[in-house]
Amino acid sequence: MGLLSKRKNKKFSYEPRFYKGEGNPYEIKHKFDDYRKTVGENPNFKQKFSNAFDDFKNSTDKAASRRILIIISALVLLFLIFIEFDLSIFFSA
Repeated sequence: MGLLSKRKNKKFSYEPRFYKGEGNPYEIKHKFDDYRKTVGENPNFKQKFSNAFDDFKNSTDKAASRRILIIISALVLLFLIFIEFDLSIFFSA
């Protein structure tokens, strides 16, 4: 009955049905990690920042970068209007 000994867990040799045999089937990994320098081992903050800036600078999609800058500038302008910031200091009248 096992009054003094602990019960051992059952072990199964489970393999997923559609497993092809390469790598770990339970590893969670982003599909773009192989193409980015910012993912992985980076020694310090300066290296992480320079890698991220190089990724952004060498981006092939310039239209997306321009769109992001336009959206950020519009949001900043709306924020300044919302807090009733005096925008006349930017214009000489």
